[in-house]
Amino acid sequence: MNFRITPTITTALALVICCLGASTAAAATGSTPTAPGTTPTPAPGGQEYGQPNPADMPVVPGRIAKRLANGRAAAPANAPDAVQKAIWATNAIIGRPYVYGGGHQSFISHGYDCSGTVSYALHGGSLLKSPLDSGLFMHWGLSGAGLWITIHTNPGHAYVDIAGLRLDTSAAEDPHGGSGPRWRPLRKSNSGYVTRHPLGY
Repeated sequence: MNFRITPTITTALALVICCLGASTAAAATGSTPTAPGTTPTPAPGGQEYGQPNPADMPVVPGRIAKRLANGRAAAPANAPDAVQKAIWATNAIIGRPYVYGGGHQSFISHGYDCSGTVSYALHGGSLLKSPLDSGLFMHWGLSGAGLWITIHTNPGHAYVDIAGLRLDTSAAEDPHGGSGPRWRPLRKSNSGYVTRHPLGY
């Protein structure tokens, strides 16, 4: 019996071979083929473009932040998102120089003064829309200490305690010294300062 391959059979065989080849390639690379015009799903094992680097978001167990050897801070795992984000955002300016008025024209600055530093941290936690000076902080938020964030301010200086660490441009009571934005130990006394905190924190 003569078997004749028609153009229809040839086309069908080509489609089968093509599909088998695509499946084999997908299995070899671990990726899933996608239709034209769609975005391919990234293979596991790499960081997706545009996503924050986990190395820039250190976390420690519990409720107390920890100052790291590089001067940055790890956020406590039990802290609310706003508190963690404030800490991680502030890590970007740790070690910058003290600049009078820095951080007031914009949150982005070469250096920061005391209230510019406090403003930057609060903005990082989506708690402040525009920078404030130390005098304005005296009337911002709610009176008294917060559960997670406490601002200490007077007409001449401001600093903020976040989850057990002090963010301050002053080296007072800090064995590491240095001026400009730094994570520092809490002060033994906050006498002479008005104490404020953001609602809910």
